[in-house]
Amino acid sequence: MRNTFFKVLTGFVIGATAVGGYAIAIPNNVPVVKACIDNKTNALYASKNGSCAKGRSAIDIGATGANVKSIAQLVSPSVVSIEVNSAGGGGTGSGSIYRSNSDISYIITNNHVVADAAVGGTIDVELNNGDVFPATIVGRNSEYDLAVISIKKGFLPEIPVGDSSSISIGDPVIAFGSPLGLSGTVTSGIVSALNRPVTTGSVTAESYMDAIQTDAAINPGNSGGPLVDSQGRIVGVNSAIATLGATATSNGNIGLGFSIPFNQAKRIANELIATGKSNKPIIGVSFDTAYTGMGAKILILTAGKAAERAGMQVGSIVKTIDGFKISDAISAIVRIRSHAPGDSVTVIAELPSGGSKTYTFNLDSAPALP
Repeated sequence: MRNTFFKVLTGFVIGATAVGGYAIAIPNNVPVVKACIDNKTNALYASKNGSCAKGRSAIDIGATGANVKSIAQLVSPSVVSIEVNSAGGGGTGSGSIYRSNSDISYIITNNHVVADAAVGGTIDVELNNGDVFPATIVGRNSEYDLAVISIKKGFLPEIPVGDSSSISIGDPVIAFGSPLGLSGTVTSGIVSALNRPVTTGSVTAESYMDAIQTDAAINPGNSGGPLVDSQGRIVGVNSAIATLGATATSNGNIGLGFSIPFNQAKRIANELIATGKSNKPIIGVSFDTAYTGMGAKILILTAGKAAERAGMQVGSIVKTIDGFKISDAISAIVRIRSHAPGDSVTVIAELPSGGSKTYTFNLDSAPALP
């Protein structure tokens, strides 16, 4: 059976209604982890015996109802609501405070949340305490649907950073954001699938995701908000939801939400903060989108790039990349995009003359589209 990829709706909703506090949906019980939270900085520390040093408070981390509350208290100050106004209309989204120094704070969100403001418009960021600040775009990457914006407000609580490569199917996760403009919303669920090939956006600005799939309720307006693990560490950037198709009467949560793995988002965010631009990995091929067989058929090789240097041939059909089965061109692009430029990959391809061959090479780099 062919693997399925999703063309999904990105969550972007007109209008906003802000509410204080946070709402919580409670899942089934999981084991509890004892931890300490710094009363001033909200930094999280491990606790060997459940006791905490002076200036720190004991909390239970996990995904039971009480522990979701603890995680909400820990993470919510690092989550913001984003409102965009432009000539084309307006909308809301969410974001995470990623870095904050004495003068400025950098916020990770989705490109589609702020893209309209890039060509004229305003962005306002509402903090968890209700304070609102104007924001500017630091950099955008439409090919990963990521953006970094900044506000002139320092010493804000940074979201705890996790490792998206360490999560497994069935792990509890919690989504934060402003679905349908309702700021301060918290929902929870599990990791439903990993490495799900997902595309979003338009033909001229298409994004490819090696997505984390979750059943935590994600709705329009959650876009750009964090998906965190059972210890309150960000492992994904909520980006999209599946819909029931063009005939659907509404676009709401149906238990199929998708997040960009944070290890990918972190690399791009760091590049955007440093230079305002970011890069993507490439192998230097164009795939035949008309090919309907199993795999991704190479239509064009780019001269001098990785695939040609490795000796790959036009007409070959890529069957696996790093052991992942490739069902079509989309899954091949997503698998390559899951890497960073310079990473080594192993590709097995079926040759035009018959038989198969294994190629191992390092990925090239190219500027990503804003």
